[in-house]
Amino acid sequence: MPIVIYILGLAVFAQGTSEFMLAGLIPDIAADLRVSVPAAGTLTSTFAAGMIVGAPLMAVLSLRWPRRSALLVFLTVFVAVHVVGAVTGSFGILLATRVVGAVANAGFLAVGLATATGLAGPHAKGRAAAVLLGGVTLACVAGVPVGAVLGNLWGWRSAYWAVAAVSVPAALAILRSVPPTPPGTPVPDARRELRALRRPRLAVTLLLAALVNGATFCTFTYLAPLVTEVSGYGRAWVPALLAAFGLGSFAGVTVAGRLSDSRPMPVLVAGGPALLAGWLLFAATAAIAPVAFLLVLVQGTLSFAVGATLITLVLYRAADAPSLGGSFATVALNVGAAIGPLLGGAAIGAGLGYRSPLWVSALLVALALTVGLAPTARGRDRTDDPGQPIPS
Repeated sequence: MPIVIYILGLAVFAQGTSEFMLAGLIPDIAADLRVSVPAAGTLTSTFAAGMIVGAPLMAVLSLRWPRRSALLVFLTVFVAVHVVGAVTGSFGILLATRVVGAVANAGFLAVGLATATGLAGPHAKGRAAAVLLGGVTLACVAGVPVGAVLGNLWGWRSAYWAVAAVSVPAALAILRSVPPTPPGTPVPDARRELRALRRPRLAVTLLLAALVNGATFCTFTYLAPLVTEVSGYGRAWVPALLAAFGLGSFAGVTVAGRLSDSRPMPVLVAGGPALLAGWLLFAATAAIAPVAFLLVLVQGTLSFAVGATLITLVLYRAADAPSLGGSFATVALNVGAAIGPLLGGAAIGAGLGYRSPLWVSALLVALALTVGLAPTARGRDRTDDPGQPIPS
């Protein structure tokens, strides 16, 4: 695997840290900028919205740019808005930086997926995607807790400075390592790629990815109150449980990276029902602390193994849209990341308790199985030969 793919993973790690780190910083931001905690919480939802809108928009706008230039522009904008966010005293400006930063993040991830899978070759799209998605899971394991520690020690602004600092060496490495576009390279045809992305089979795969990711973030978002109010853990245990989920996520992405290029269907056929069974078991046994801890690890692994394999499947099924396929995969991930917490929060708000997001996660995975996994698994899939485009 070319070293530049791991450099792209480092940049995604910084961006993933920015996306999730506010979970531990919202109260401090609210107090410092004199807004309510719910108002400060909109910093997270606006980031997700910016990712959903930004991925296809930036992918299309940057279609004629050399990929190295596009990556550098997106990452430079991302660094700049974090510097502005670190020094501003205005909540409105901070909110604007979250939107711009999310759009830049979405553009980087879309172009980064296209670049990584192109450099890895036609038989290693899954391994390349796993490296980039691994940056997101490492952000959950290491970046988010470190951001919380920095916030506790030196204030929430220090976490913003840290994200900017980690991104700078990644930008320099991209400048040196991503090969320039050779002269005479054909410009991608946006209309042809968009037509390729309208194929029904690809749309179903994108829907499955959104549903599975929605289930993941439905529970992950409310994991702290779940384990403290239902499982009986003290607040001091919350970082350990979050780390367990993150470690499981990294393990799942690693498994997907090894198998999704050659045998994606066995991962989905076995992993999908196991994921559903895990959410149901978790919902039924959440009050048993040791079982809850084990299932946090297991569900993190299964969620990201299945989710990352679906994203790999998207990239193969979008083989005729190499420049825009990554943007649609990015949208699917972030639609799930936005809808899942909303549904989990609605269940809690309806008085169903902190265990209810687990039932919602199970429902979303059951819907995914009903919509596509079971019928797809019954037929022979040409992803067994990943060098060939998958027909739709």
